[in-house]
Amino acid sequence: MDRLAAEFDAYVRARTPALLRAAYLLTGDQQQAEDLVQDALIRTHRAWGRLHQGNPDAYTRKVMYHLQISRWRRGRTVEVLIGDLPEPLAQVRLDDSHVTRLALKAALARLTPKQRAVLVLRFFEDLTEVDTADVLGVTVGTVKSQTAKALARLRTITPQLEEVMP
Repeated sequence: MDRLAAEFDAYVRARTPALLRAAYLLTGDQQQAEDLVQDALIRTHRAWGRLHQGNPDAYTRKVMYHLQISRWRRGRTVEVLIGDLPEPLAQVRLDDSHVTRLALKAALARLTPKQRAVLVLRFFEDLTEVDTADVLGVTVGTVKSQTAKALARLRTITPQLEEVMP
């Protein structure tokens, strides 16, 4: 195996779990997340010769977000609406962090794809408004308005998350 192939292999092994987490938050579906990461890594591999010395993670994430936006625009993403959280089973004890995580997952699934993407980039990836706008190919004003709408919707559909939201 040549040096570039070994570097790419090491990159994939090290970064795939983090990329999958972000992709899952964007898609809301494990299989779609895996497909999204795989497609992004294929494109990253094609560009590896010029990326390996720079910031391949930024490139891969940007490709991943752009691929997901393209899928939304083509209508290939099926929205899954999740109803209220079921009552926990008597023998299963969920602590507050588990309940919060389940509520957040259900709430994110009820947002529009754009709103979900903005929240993932701003609060999970910790990008600035400018960086988020750059990744999504929209204006900073769009990022601000989508963030406000998404947070307002989250507060409406899941008021128990009020204490953990910005």
